[in-house]
Amino acid sequence: MNEAGINHALQAIDRVHSKETAATRRQLVAGAAATLGGMGLLSLPSIASAQNGTGAGPEAQNPNNSVANIVNIAATAEVLATIVNTVGGEEVKLDKVTKRNVRAAAREELIHYDVLVGALGATPLTKRIWVPDSVFSNADNLLETLVVGDQIFINAYMIATTVFGDSGPGGGKNARIASEFMGAEAVHRALARQSLELLGNDRVFMKYDQKEKAKGPARGLPGFTDITVAVAQLQEAGFGFGERGKGKGKFYDFDRVKRRTPNPKEVNTREPR
Repeated sequence: MNEAGINHALQAIDRVHSKETAATRRQLVAGAAATLGGMGLLSLPSIASAQNGTGAGPEAQNPNNSVANIVNIAATAEVLATIVNTVGGEEVKLDKVTKRNVRAAAREELIHYDVLVGALGATPLTKRIWVPDSVFSNADNLLETLVVGDQIFINAYMIATTVFGDSGPGGGKNARIASEFMGAEAVHRALARQSLELLGNDRVFMKYDQKEKAKGPARGLPGFTDITVAVAQLQEAGFGFGERGKGKGKFYDFDRVKRRTPNPKEVNTREPR
């Protein structure tokens, strides 16, 4: 069997089991790959690199950027985002348009979480998040927090898009899902900036590992190519994941908060492709 045939076989296995969970599909593909490896067929350079996740740049070669790490950290970030947007929409005095956008974002982050856990096999690192009181103290603080947080999420989903796309059979679809998430986070960032009377439509390309040059929150904050930096930057902003964060604040339990997450009927395109 030539290289193209091997790839086709692995992709066919993934398609046949498309209704299974992402974790199950990965196990099936891995089992098939192991069989082919026993036949000496995975020694082909491009096949080996696809299985090992080392076929691209530094993102795929970084051991922190395993598919499991990425989806688990992303799910945890969506736990935080659901809480901040839900509670922010409840407690912070916002103008009518901004309030609608924040409430819609809360539902969208919750749907992202559900897809990560249900379709991509993610397990959040924790559902208990420490949020600084300052986040909910006024509109500017909430919106600045959303701008910074959404940019971190954009960066994280761009890592996911790169790594998933290089992860072998089935990776292309997961990369597309990650890019769909990233697009939504970019909209959230833009709307929060606009409510701060900053230019929302300020990007030609989404910022990746560059330093933030935009006027406003987090100017000068570097981007990253290691998914664990997303957690570190959120902690630096004062959030705590299962433990107390910086300054005065309180813990919020995701499973309680999500029960009251708004569900605006205008929120559409609720499933990834």
